[in-house]
Amino acid sequence: MSPMANSVRIIGGDLKGRVLQFPDLLGLRPTPDRVRETLFNWLGQRLDHSVCLDLFSGSGALSFEAVSRGANNVDAVDLSQKACASIRDNCQKIGISNLSVTCADALDFLRHKQRDFDVVFLDPPFAQQHLIEDVFSVLPNHLANGCKIYIETALPIMNPIGFNVIKGAKAGRVHFALWEYRN
Repeated sequence: MSPMANSVRIIGGDLKGRVLQFPDLLGLRPTPDRVRETLFNWLGQRLDHSVCLDLFSGSGALSFEAVSRGANNVDAVDLSQKACASIRDNCQKIGISNLSVTCADALDFLRHKQRDFDVVFLDPPFAQQHLIEDVFSVLPNHLANGCKIYIETALPIMNPIGFNVIKGAKAGRVHFALWEYRN
């Protein structure tokens, strides 16, 4: 059975099979199942004891996958009030409390957050790829040594200094990669 429109299915971990509803918003495109599967194969399936950040969280698919796979805490950040409300609703329906939702600009969130992250998901709207460069001007201040950064873009992107490419691939229009931060 395939998920209905405006929904995604959690593909792994403790919440596998749960369906998440999300609003119909311009530019909102959840990470496809095949790409999420590849990403979590790269990450080793489990994120036990990890602290994760999902910037530009949209549907929250990556946040929920992280929780499902054992992350201690996930911060989901999105500018859209509707997207944030949807993620909160899904948290309540599923009954999880270790996913925090912040409705804010990604850069404002990073400027005010005092936490180091072990895994970061970066999937800005394809129409706003310029945000990646802005995020990387602030992001290193919030990364644990060895942090894994997943990045999803419309066009290939070069890794900044201090970030090593672990894996990269392309699926349809989506370029995605996993980097590691070393300070």
